[in-house]
Amino acid sequence: MVLGILLAMKNRLSKVLAAAGVASRRRAEEIIFSGHVKVNGKQEKVPQTQVELGKDEIRVYGKLVEAKEPYQYFILNKPKGYHCSNKRYEQEHLVIDLFAHLKARFFTVGRLDKDSTGLILVTNDGHFANRVIHPSSNLTKEYIVRVDHEVTHRELVKISSGTRVQNCFVKPVRVEKVRSGVIRVVIKEGKKREVRVLMEHAGLGVHELKRVRIGGLRLDSLPMGGFRSLTQNERDQIFS
Repeated sequence: MVLGILLAMKNRLSKVLAAAGVASRRRAEEIIFSGHVKVNGKQEKVPQTQVELGKDEIRVYGKLVEAKEPYQYFILNKPKGYHCSNKRYEQEHLVIDLFAHLKARFFTVGRLDKDSTGLILVTNDGHFANRVIHPSSNLTKEYIVRVDHEVTHRELVKISSGTRVQNCFVKPVRVEKVRSGVIRVVIKEGKKREVRVLMEHAGLGVHELKRVRIGGLRLDSLPMGGFRSLTQNERDQIFS
């Protein structure tokens, strides 16, 4: 919001530089005093000079100052057939294609494989993304899996016992039968295709795999392919 205000009206040069991520307000003033800032081609040494980012050309050490892209956070119910990647191969559909109209450099937080659906976070905030995926956050993820036949107690025990994924032994936090042929699986490690490998280890074929929760945030009633912005409270809820 602050950045939007700064873009829409004139403000103090030092404040504009700080909002654009050049330096702290105090350090920005020092840079201005030292003569390393030019506004519209002229050296400017007064921090209180009124400027408008986007209309006035502002350079620091010769480098053009541009508006810092505001952070955005979304929850998406990922459709089947979409890849969680920013690199496209041939005619693949990417999750970020769904956000192309927003004109920002988005990426997914973690991954769901192409054939899986459900909760995925999309943002342009790398710090937030790293916090979500880092093991120190200790987040669990919940999946609903529909398999190719009714699940037996023996198969549930085998899933619960864990297996090796990407040269690491993994074991789900919780496994339970929801109804005939449908299982709820909660994991923590989040290795590539972990839930599918656990199912294969138990001899179960996966028909559908949907993630419904990350940490304290649930997918709930968001329609397939639908997304919406996350509130600050919801972002905090992930880690609760």
